[in-house]
Amino acid sequence: MKFSIFQESRKGGRKYNQDRMGYVFTRESLLIIVADGMGGHLHGEIAAQITVDFVGQKYQREARPKLADPVAFFNDSLNGAHAAILQYAEEHALLETPRTTVIAAIVQDGHTWWAHAGDSRAYLIRAGQIVNQTRDHSRVQQLVLQGIVREEAVAAHPDRNKIFNCLGAHISPQIEVSARMRLQSGDTLMLCSDGVWGPLPSRLIATAFLNDSVMRAVPELMTQAERRAGATSDNLTTVAMSWNEVDTAGPDSVSTLTLPIDGFSSRIEGFEQAAKSDYLSDDEIEKAITEIRTAINKANKIVVK
Repeated sequence: MKFSIFQESRKGGRKYNQDRMGYVFTRESLLIIVADGMGGHLHGEIAAQITVDFVGQKYQREARPKLADPVAFFNDSLNGAHAAILQYAEEHALLETPRTTVIAAIVQDGHTWWAHAGDSRAYLIRAGQIVNQTRDHSRVQQLVLQGIVREEAVAAHPDRNKIFNCLGAHISPQIEVSARMRLQSGDTLMLCSDGVWGPLPSRLIATAFLNDSVMRAVPELMTQAERRAGATSDNLTTVAMSWNEVDTAGPDSVSTLTLPIDGFSSRIEGFEQAAKSDYLSDDEIEKAITEIRTAINKANKIVVK
């Protein structure tokens, strides 16, 4: 496979960054994931971290060198991440379970699939047009479908943050999995949290990659979203991949041909890296990392049984 990929996350106007992101690829497959944590400090971000870690680790075990069934992988891994979040909440006797939205995509055999719960989005962009995108699991999206609210008015609507589907809630998530979509050379697959898409018109997202690489376009999109949202900007996270567009001199360019048949490369952001600018002490970070690992390990044992 040949592709260019770039990821970035910012706190925006918030005190902490509760978004998490990452990608993992093998010789014949690629996983991209973004999770937007919800809840109090050290809860939302832990739910998001558990999600990207759980899904990333399961992908590494099963993509040898590609997934046998991407749809089954999404259902198993995202429900497993949900179970791990509940395990964390039970272990710590939390009155409110940490929650997170999630959007994940798989690329293999020249196709892509995606799955989501909540309002983090995926876009498939081709020649300056959005040819497909996820549909938010939110109250305001229901109003759009009913013709009560225009799509352009979603970002400013007072119900925009009312999410009815996520990981970590007491009700099991409804994982929405897309049909298989064929990729064409030059297509861009963009995953992002609502802090990115919320302030931006669709046309701006659609045309961002026409003349710029993902390494240039992603930071520019995020800067525009941050500027438009102003002091109240949410956390912003984007991972974007351009298919079969390789600049061999660019740091965002990837060719998987040299990977061993059972090898992989991971760029899942760890809790330590993500939290280092959030004024957490080293002890708090280490404690959180240990708790995340414990919850994932226990959830894995439950799934195996």
